[in-house]
Amino acid sequence: MALNKLAIASVSLSLYAGHLLDEKIRAAAQHGYSGIEIVYSDLETYSKSQNIPIHTAAQKINQICNKNNIKALSLAPFENFEGANSPLETRLQLAKHWLEIARLLKAPYLQVPSIFTNDCSRDAAVITAEMQALADLASATKPTVSIAYEALSWGTNHSTWESALDLVNRVNRPNFGLCMDTFHEATKIWGDPSSPSGKQMYAQERLRDSLRRFVRDCPLEKLFYVQLSDGERFDPPYSATHPWAVPGEAKEFTWSRHARPFPFESEFGGYLPIGEIARAWIVEMGFKGWVSMEVFDRRLRDGSVSVETAARRGVESWRKVQAEMEEKSRL
Repeated sequence: MALNKLAIASVSLSLYAGHLLDEKIRAAAQHGYSGIEIVYSDLETYSKSQNIPIHTAAQKINQICNKNNIKALSLAPFENFEGANSPLETRLQLAKHWLEIARLLKAPYLQVPSIFTNDCSRDAAVITAEMQALADLASATKPTVSIAYEALSWGTNHSTWESALDLVNRVNRPNFGLCMDTFHEATKIWGDPSSPSGKQMYAQERLRDSLRRFVRDCPLEKLFYVQLSDGERFDPPYSATHPWAVPGEAKEFTWSRHARPFPFESEFGGYLPIGEIARAWIVEMGFKGWVSMEVFDRRLRDGSVSVETAARRGVESWRKVQAEMEEKSRL
C-alpha cells in the first residue's frame, strides 16, 4: 500500500462557480484528503463572493484549511511565463504577487506549466535565465516557495519530461523541480484521440521505454509531486469537425479541457495506462511524496454533481490506482 499523502486540485472537486472554495476544502477534508491544490481562479471567485481582497481571502482560506486539518499543497497554475514576449520585469512582478498569495496560503509549491503559446522565445539560454530568476524570487523571501515545473503535452518549448528535466538541471536551483502528470505523459507518447484505436503507433513500447528512462535518470529529489488523471476515449475519433474542436488549439489541449476523468473511471471512457505510469513514478522511484488528483471532467461544470460526489470519486480512484500498482508489482 502506497504511503503517499493524497491531495486534489480544487477545480477537480467542481468546475461550477457556485461551488465555492471553502465548501471544496471541507468536502476534501471529510473524505480523507491531506492536501488541496488551490487554483487561483477558485481563490479569486471566493474573494469576490466574500467581497474581500484576494490577500485577505488567501488568509481566510489558510484558516479554513487549518481548521479542517488539510494543507494547501500548491497555488496553480502560473501560466505562460517562460520566454514570453512581455518584459521579464512585468512577469516577475506578477510572479511576486502569486508568491505572496502562496505564502499566505502556506503552500510550499507554485505550479508552473510549460508555455503553450507560439508568441515566445525558443532560446534555451533565455528560458533558463528567466526560470532561474523566478526560482530566485521564490527563495528571496522566507519561507521559500518551490517551483513545480510541469511539461504540458502540448507545450511549445517543453512537452516531455526529458526536456523538462533538462531545464531543471540547467536552472540548477534546489527549489526548482518537476510536477509529473500522468495525463501529459500518456497523451504525449501513448494516447491519440484522433486514432480509431485511441493509441499512437508503438504506444506500449514507447511508454515502457520512457518510464524506464525516467526511473533511471530523474533524481528523486527533483520529483516534487505527482498528479493523476485519466483521459476519455473519443468515439468517434477527434477531428476538426468535432464539437469541441477549436481552430489552432492542440488536440491534447482540447482533450484536457473536456475529457479528463479520475483514473480508472472506465464508465466515463477512461482508458489511459495510468496504473503503469503511477507504478513507475511512485513504486519504482520509491517516491514517498504528495500524489494529487487533477482532473477536468466536463460533467462537473453545471453544478449537477456535488462537491462531495467528486471528492468520493477521487478517493475511490486512488484506491484503484493503489490496487493496480500492487498488482503490477506482483507480476
